[in-house]
Amino acid sequence: MTNYARSEREQLADLLTSTGPDAPTLCEGWTTRDLAAHIVVRERRPDSAAGLLIKSLAGHGESVRLARAALPYPELIAQLRTPPVWSPVSNPLVDPLANTMEMFIHHEDVRRAAAGWQPRALDRGLETTLHRNLKLITRGSLRRLGISAEITATGFAPERVGGEPQVRITGDVGEIAVFFFGRQRASRASVDGDPAVAERLRTARLGV
Repeated sequence: MTNYARSEREQLADLLTSTGPDAPTLCEGWTTRDLAAHIVVRERRPDSAAGLLIKSLAGHGESVRLARAALPYPELIAQLRTPPVWSPVSNPLVDPLANTMEMFIHHEDVRRAAAGWQPRALDRGLETTLHRNLKLITRGSLRRLGISAEITATGFAPERVGGEPQVRITGDVGEIAVFFFGRQRASRASVDGDPAVAERLRTARLGV
């Protein structure tokens, strides 16, 4: 059985190596070095997430990330490529669940920030894994926004959230994943229906 978290990680590490530390990403204000540091800190410094729960510690995570970003770039990429087995988000038991979508989205953050990018043809197994992981994300985001929708990923049955759909969202699984993780402008998913609701969804802060 393919470990898609591992394969996406390897491809991301290769891409980060080839682009170098100063290339743009879809993460506003972050270069490839910043993005790599974020992933490494998420896995190796669980304390950096304390600011998500305690506002007074909000600056702690950023200071930890900046310190990690100061490492020589090859060392930083080596740490990303080989995650610690003791980490709560990268140990072998949880790696596929915790990191498949994480690595896929960040892989696309680098790919789609470059000129002339094109969508990848995804392995059916990866599509199935992403689709399964997307269900909670899409439902949570749409309910938080009070939007009812029908979501149809290519090759999968349509799914409805809420009552009669105000909008219909269609596209390949990867495009819908990119959309619902807050990269709407870089997604080729289509949103049709009530124009005001569609625009609200296209500009909403998703994936947080």
